Amino acid sequence: MWGIVPAAGAGSRIQPLAFSKELLPVGSRNDGDIERPRAVSEYLVERMILAGADRICFVIAPGKSDILEYYGSSIEGAHVCYAVQPRPAGLCDAVFRALPFVHATESVIVGLPDTIWFPADALRALPEDVLSFLLFPVERPEYFDAVVTDESGAVREIQVKDARPSTHWVWGAFRMPGTVLQTLHALWQSRGARDEYIGTLVNAYLAAGGVARGVRAGNSYVDVGTLDGYRQAIQLLARHREDAPATAGRARPHPTAPKDPGEPAHVEG
Repeated sequence: MWGIVPAAGAGSRIQPLAFSKELLPVGSRNDGDIERPRAVSEYLVERMILAGADRICFVIAPGKSDILEYYGSSIEGAHVCYAVQPRPAGLCDAVFRALPFVHATESVIVGLPDTIWFPADALRALPEDVLSFLLFPVERPEYFDAVVTDESGAVREIQVKDARPSTHWVWGAFRMPGTVLQTLHALWQSRGARDEYIGTLVNAYLAAGGVARGVRAGNSYVDVGTLDGYRQAIQLLARHREDAPATAGRARPHPTAPKDPGEPAHVEG
């Protein structure tokens, strides 16, 4: 299974930083008997591995070599590779940069590397044979992509940063077969590659007869993109410290990781 990590964003909400926002230290991990700072993106990678991902593709901008130096070629037994997004062009473009690596028969998970959410094993609840979204309840859904489902869980619409969304459930990650990734890419190209957000593309996919499911398996979600969100993430981790998954604290990225990156970060829980 592939895990795709779109990490090409500039992180303008929390700049200036001396490193990529995906390496922002949030919480800690145990390296043997030593406690060390933990990069925010490690939480997503850990959750992908818990769900069965054995290959991780980071999509990075040309200037983000520090991510490559941090993770190297593997983490916790999962192989790591990198694709480059030459310029900022939205989430759809970033995700499709990994398409050449993914075979049609393989399963794909996509998540956001500047978020922290629980339960850590929630990705396991997503079916592998259909496009499916892992949903979380949040207090301010207008900041995110709200996912409207019917009683059976079928996705009816994704409301992309709608000022007045009709649901407080938002997506935090999604899974699909490789064939669906290919179908979405073909649809995106047929629409002039103009969709920046996954939500608008999925709405077109649904209108064309595609099927997607929403799974309400998440219970807490924080976007670590502003100083307020950073504080919320620290509080969330403190509440869940007792419920850390079996692999928590054991992920050991590349030894050349930054030693003292700095502070900032954003919202919603």
